[in-house]
Amino acid sequence: MTRDKEIRSQSEERKRIAQAAARLIAEDGFTDYSAAKRKALHQLGLAESTQMPDQDEIDAEIQSHLRLFQGAEHIERIGYLRRKAYELMLILQQFNPYLTGSVMEGTAGRYAEIDIQLFTDSAKEVEIFLINRTLDFEHSTPRTERAEAVLTLHDGETIVNLIVYPRREERVSFKSRSGKLRRRMRLEALGRLLLEESGDRP
Repeated sequence: MTRDKEIRSQSEERKRIAQAAARLIAEDGFTDYSAAKRKALHQLGLAESTQMPDQDEIDAEIQSHLRLFQGAEHIERIGYLRRKAYELMLILQQFNPYLTGSVMEGTAGRYAEIDIQLFTDSAKEVEIFLINRTLDFEHSTPRTERAEAVLTLHDGETIVNLIVYPRREERVSFKSRSGKLRRRMRLEALGRLLLEESGDRP
């Protein structure tokens, strides 16, 4: 195989993996990109040494998949999840909330969860606040060592993860496992986005 053909073949394999991983995330409820890529690799019967797509490539395929197969449902779902996030962030303003993840990015599939970062002196403060508000929650395993706790709320079929960090971490730029900068959005910015999308106040 010539070098050009080898490069084209690798590019095609990366795209196939990205497309299969995107389907798993959009349709089957996968939230871990690494797990989705491994599953896609095995589904396609490709070798373990196959070059994997990065998160940007998968996000692009998720967007394409959602536009093609979910269309209006996806737009409605994103709007609903963002409004839910806004309502909860309003309640949690004292903990400096930021929306992050697929709901903010616009790549949330049918089973996506809302991820909200909180910054405070102690995770216990958030727990006490939720208890006083009669908001039921459970502890989930943090995805990063930097997080003090992850408190998961169930609002009907919607799952919200409150990822609690020490206050000093608020000025730190977070990155995903792939090294991509993890974007986040403050309450005011989310309110403006909802206003632009709906023409009304959230």
